[in-house]
Amino acid sequence: MKFRRYIPVAVLAACCVALWLAPPVRPLADDSERNVRARVVAVDDGDLSLTGLLEYGTQHLEVELLDGPAAGRRFRAENEMRAQLDLDKKFKVGDVASVAWPASGAGKDDTLVARDHWRLGWMGALWAVFCLLLIAFGGWTGAKALFSFMFSCLVVWKMVIPLALSGWPASWICFAAVCVLTGVIMYLVAGATRKGLTAFLGSVLGVAAGLAAAHLFGRLMEINGATLPFVQALLYSGCENLDIPDVFVGAVILASSGAVMDLAMDIAAGVDEVARRNPSLPPRELLLSGLRIGRSVVGTMTTTLLLAYSGGYLTLLMVFAAQGTPVLDFLNSTLVSAEVVKTLVGSFSLVLVAPATALVGAKLLCRNLDIHRGIR
Repeated sequence: MKFRRYIPVAVLAACCVALWLAPPVRPLADDSERNVRARVVAVDDGDLSLTGLLEYGTQHLEVELLDGPAAGRRFRAENEMRAQLDLDKKFKVGDVASVAWPASGAGKDDTLVARDHWRLGWMGALWAVFCLLLIAFGGWTGAKALFSFMFSCLVVWKMVIPLALSGWPASWICFAAVCVLTGVIMYLVAGATRKGLTAFLGSVLGVAAGLAAAHLFGRLMEINGATLPFVQALLYSGCENLDIPDVFVGAVILASSGAVMDLAMDIAAGVDEVARRNPSLPPRELLLSGLRIGRSVVGTMTTTLLLAYSGGYLTLLMVFAAQGTPVLDFLNSTLVSAEVVKTLVGSFSLVLVAPATALVGAKLLCRNLDIHRGIR
């Protein structure tokens, strides 16, 4: 019987493997080159010129390949700089670069393209440290959280994105994905219990309310979704039929769902504990207890959501402040109003998930009628 607790994690691990092996998104263009690691051994900045605060031109490199079919050989490589701070990268001797290696191979006199710095090594180290800390601190619960984390990433990458690119309504795809992820996470945390069901139903009700609010106010405020990163590049890459406002709503739902799940589980766990300590309490008293717990948590959670979102557009606010733009003017701008919708819709979901979870918990977790039945 003690092995039963491992069954859900084993099933979730199998789902992760199945999602990982699922066919990727069919690319609109075939990239015949693959990235290989190369160490920069020489740099020539003679063709770079300063354009305002940024550099423009070609950086000439000599690189030594560290892997691939020509590992150990040296080649010339070029790094194009376009005076775009968010896209440009500059190499120095000793850096490890990601270099495009042609599928047909390259000769000694060929020039390769340096695409970016190689970051996967340190990224893997950071991931390993995160996994070790999570398991060391959380034990078996931490291991379950790790699998749910990986499952969430795979659901977004292997299901949400391919379906959205295929023309399915992105907001509803994101809502369905949030429901699936909420169910999985609540089951892993609370098991097949009334507490888990309460948290699940409260979360779904809160996210559904946020979905409706995002659609409504997105249309009323003329939020076209163009403020999302790389929207223009996505449209010009062959996805011109995408409903970008609907993608924006889906992004809002995904971004706020984690906080909604946290709050729903907090309230469900609180109501469940109150019901366990005093099984004779009627549903009305449990509802009031859940509402009091929700009031205590909602204030900090909405502030947490505000800080999380504002950190993403901090530099935008700094630009407006540096230019002396009046507050009402920049609040009315497309960029800031889109972020306001994100923040307030997420907070709207949080505010509504508290009473919803308390109401569901008062019905499901009341034990005064179940004492003689032995129902847990």
